Amino acid sequence: MPHDTSSTTQAYSDEALTPDVVDDEDTSRDNADVQPWDPSKIRITTKHFSLRDVVDQIREEEVDLSPDFQRDYVWKQRQRTRLIESILLGIPLPAFYFNQDSRGTYQVVDGVQRLSTISLFMNDGHPLDKIDLEYLHNLHGLTYSQLDPAALRRFRSTQIVVHVIEPQTPDEVKYDIFGRVNTLGSPLSAQEIRHAMSKDRSRGFLKTLSELPTFDEATGWQYWRQDADVDDGRVRDSGRMTNRELALRFCAFRDYSDEDYRQYSSLDAFLVDYTRRLDGCSETGKAITDRDMSTIKTDFKRAMENAYKILEKAAFRRWPLGQNRRGPINRAVFESQAIALADYSLDQLLPNKVNIVTAFRGAFEDQEYARAVTVGTGAPAAVETRLKRTKEMLAEAIK
Repeated sequence: MPHDTSSTTQAYSDEALTPDVVDDEDTSRDNADVQPWDPSKIRITTKHFSLRDVVDQIREEEVDLSPDFQRDYVWKQRQRTRLIESILLGIPLPAFYFNQDSRGTYQVVDGVQRLSTISLFMNDGHPLDKIDLEYLHNLHGLTYSQLDPAALRRFRSTQIVVHVIEPQTPDEVKYDIFGRVNTLGSPLSAQEIRHAMSKDRSRGFLKTLSELPTFDEATGWQYWRQDADVDDGRVRDSGRMTNRELALRFCAFRDYSDEDYRQYSSLDAFLVDYTRRLDGCSETGKAITDRDMSTIKTDFKRAMENAYKILEKAAFRRWPLGQNRRGPINRAVFESQAIALADYSLDQLLPNKVNIVTAFRGAFEDQEYARAVTVGTGAPAAVETRLKRTKEMLAEAIK
């Protein structure tokens, strides 16, 4: 899985900060009680499309490129031109991976940048430049519609190979496949995969939450370049959709129950299904209504404001008492602290600010709690420990 690379001995120092300013995470759990996947339900077919066919389907919204997907890894002019030149030279493209939903729509999981480039070019949005062309210098300055008839035919009739993960395939299997298949560039993150498998409703909602000013404040961007011990920047600018994952985790665990969570084989499966609930297409969970989403947004804003005003630099980070430097944002700490803080108004918390900060930082001296936010964070026992104890600590601190 994309996040199963954590080190449980990460130091609380600037040197330990990850490029995306958020801890890597070990989400493993004991799956002994989970039934294995049924191979008979796995459906993967290989199809061939011409570029003209696939661009027509993009235009008709039958193929979803999820335009903000991998937005921090958008190809540059040179990369786009080289891809187009390769196609015109007859060089085969690597295979693409599509997810097909129950309505027949395809979501592009691997190949977003390539298809975005092809679509842009075929809509005359990318003129070729001889500086970036390696062989076909005679095409300098031309757009797609300005190619000669032979080149036009060659380009639009180019065949691509697409591996389609069909709707009958369980989401968890799809998720695992997509975590392995990225053929170009950086491997997909867990949230990028969830995003690619989702629809506009969940995408828009998580985007809204993760770009709230209160989220920026709570995750520490205001200290950037103002504090020698911090080199964060904004979480929402850090790439890999980390900001949306944090927002999703708050939403999914806001009304968490241990009994419900244990029905899922992993934390990732739980988050995938909650995303589908936001989109109104979960086969197991209740759809999240517009009214529910409004309530969640209010709770999220309250949690972020409280974190910023009460915890300040200690918000969402492993920072034990006595340590001079804090660690990067920790996903498990984020969800547990944010959910606890969402239950109170700022006026209720302010008189006990010192007690709250001391309690939250002191919690990391408890080995059981510390493990619950660092090792096997997807295990039901770890989830129960961190959510329940954080709420109890906060209630005790404001007595």
